[in-house]
Amino acid sequence: FGMESARPAQLVLIAFLSATALLLFVYVRRRVGPWPALLATVLVLFLGPAWEVLLWPFEITLVGAVTFGLAALLALEREDRRGDLIALVCLTLAIGFSNLGVVFVLAAAVAVGVGSREAWLRRSYAFLVPGALFALWYLGWGSDAESHLSLRNVLASPQSVLDSAAMAVGSLAGLGVDLSDGQIDLTWGRILLTALVFGIAYRMLRERSPIERWLWPVAAALAANWFLTAFNISEGRDPTSSRYQYASCILVLMLLAGLFKGVRLGRTGLAALTALTALAVGPNLIQLKNGSHFYEQQSVLTRAGTAAIEIARDTVDPGLQLSPEVAGTHTLVNVFAGPYLEAADEYGSPAYTPAELAAAPPEGRRQADVALAHALGLSTVTRPGAFRARPPRGCVAVAPGGGPQEGVRLRPGTTRVEVPPGPAAAISLRRFAAGEFPVTAPAAPGGSAVEITVPRDRAPGRPWFLRVEAEQGARVCG
Repeated sequence: FGMESARPAQLVLIAFLSATALLLFVYVRRRVGPWPALLATVLVLFLGPAWEVLLWPFEITLVGAVTFGLAALLALEREDRRGDLIALVCLTLAIGFSNLGVVFVLAAAVAVGVGSREAWLRRSYAFLVPGALFALWYLGWGSDAESHLSLRNVLASPQSVLDSAAMAVGSLAGLGVDLSDGQIDLTWGRILLTALVFGIAYRMLRERSPIERWLWPVAAALAANWFLTAFNISEGRDPTSSRYQYASCILVLMLLAGLFKGVRLGRTGLAALTALTALAVGPNLIQLKNGSHFYEQQSVLTRAGTAAIEIARDTVDPGLQLSPEVAGTHTLVNVFAGPYLEAADEYGSPAYTPAELAAAPPEGRRQADVALAHALGLSTVTRPGAFRARPPRGCVAVAPGGGPQEGVRLRPGTTRVEVPPGPAAAISLRRFAAGEFPVTAPAAPGGSAVEITVPRDRAPGRPWFLRVEAEQGARVCG
């Protein structure tokens, strides 16, 4: 579909999120009935702490693995050849999306293993084939990837797993994040997790009912998910990260459905469960809204940063990186000018046009000026003692303090700023920004001249403006 719009990717994400919700509904309904299944589905569809997964198509890697992993577990419940073949295909697709698929391969192995020995021998291909494919991929390519597996992470994994469990339970209850500052809050999650564990233990001891064998695959998947996450902890990959809550919460709901299989709530119980769900969804909706604001800002910075590269494409260094100091965000660190322009030529451009950039939100226009300064390679040369007592023709006088509010209009080429003897002058520039001059140049010492070179680019109708702030005034000579 090209790079001009993210809409196709968003539609694919919506389709996968909807399919996963439907599969979860089917799984829970088989165990505790339709109304609890509907409420569980609502919790997942509006899971605020998982806002990265719900709102960012990039995370289709995780959603796709969950979708096909859940489909595989449902298929294995058929306990026939068709179901096993469906599970094989789904597990292969799951590991094709991301390493999260391995969790469901392990779950499938447990699902088959809890049956009879004869059934295990007959059905083991359902998980052995996808597992072998993953092993071949890992040996050939995956082992070259960066890994954060360490002895420290392994030894600290129990604490990380407890944090994962507390975060998942708190997320489902709408209490995983402090809404006042957006920080992760595990306090309520730990309290609810403790109460949940004691409640489940009490029920099992009281009723002494046998554990459903289909509970073990889900428990294995949940444990594998949390422990593998703990083993690979690094910056941005801790157990409380937004991207990990989607799979964790779905598996927790599946586990609870298995533990309470056969329980049917009356009207009072359903009303209470519905009220609790509504109370949980409210805070989660706030988190989703905050997440949408974040991605809107990232979209503005993305379109502005790439617009700067395209405007300066005639002179930009192919190795220019949209680093945080250039693009104003860390999310574009993998974008380099040369490869980006090649991709834009082949697949279309997501960037603002110069006209769109002029009407973009203020933060986009400001950051575009900063990125343009890097992309164009604006250069300055300071010449001490080069101030001329007699001004040449064509110079614009800048009044003491700062001159005109909009700045002095520059033409492409070299402009000379002359500062009389006295304090140093501050020099700054703007182009698309309004009301501020976000690009700063080196200060000009008193009695010196600074030559600023502005290359031509592909937005000739939008000039640069220069602001010189000097107590003794200055002049700008074209």
